[in-house]
Amino acid sequence: MIEEKLEMRAGDGTTEALLVRPESKDPLPAIINLTDGLGFRPAFAEQSKRIAEHGYVVLAPNIFYRVSKIPVFPFEPDFSSEQTRERFAELKGPMTPDAMERDGMAYVDYLASQPFVGSGPMGVVGFCFAGKFAMLVAAARPDRIAAAASFHGGGLFTDTIDSPHLVLPRVKARLYFGHAVNDQGMPSEAIEKLEWALRSWDGDYQSEMYDAKHGWMIPGGRVYDPENAERGFEKLMTLLDESLQSAGLKS
Repeated sequence: MIEEKLEMRAGDGTTEALLVRPESKDPLPAIINLTDGLGFRPAFAEQSKRIAEHGYVVLAPNIFYRVSKIPVFPFEPDFSSEQTRERFAELKGPMTPDAMERDGMAYVDYLASQPFVGSGPMGVVGFCFAGKFAMLVAAARPDRIAAAASFHGGGLFTDTIDSPHLVLPRVKARLYFGHAVNDQGMPSEAIEKLEWALRSWDGDYQSEMYDAKHGWMIPGGRVYDPENAERGFEKLMTLLDESLQSAGLKS
């Protein structure tokens, strides 16, 4: 496995990133791995390696580069504390929908410029706050993003004029949504409205509930659920493998 820590051009500046890929003589499909609200950390490095082992080039950027270098929390985060909530608000403040789309286009362009990346479609996955980020990347680059997944994504359907579901008409990717039960960031009413929007979209998608708490996919946290995390990872790999294999991008 080849690992590279790098700095690369993003939508509004320079971001740190981890690039992981298996040794291969042939170009491989690329995946953009967007971290949750706690930012890039060892758990995401390990997750990126695991995805790469299936035959992918994986880019995991510091999505909060506008505010901070890695680590983005200079203290042990705990969302029950006001200090953590204030820091998260600071980190996500500049990340408007337009900013996320600019970043997504920059990530796609960077990967497309690498000789070890195939010329066909790519995939993107986002966790927690970045679930909507994944949707926006798919909308910004429908010419390259063939698969997009969101796990315990928050705010995927809101009553605001910039609700993520409104980008669906621009999306051509196959979508997967893994929702947590009793998720304050994506309550059941919002999930029902998102389901209505997805049915009206006329695209290819799957949406499932997990009997787990928000954040269950990421090791190291108190809510990490190994059994459901493994189920989610299998769903992610099925989405990526089937979407990209259908384009003849993998052997």
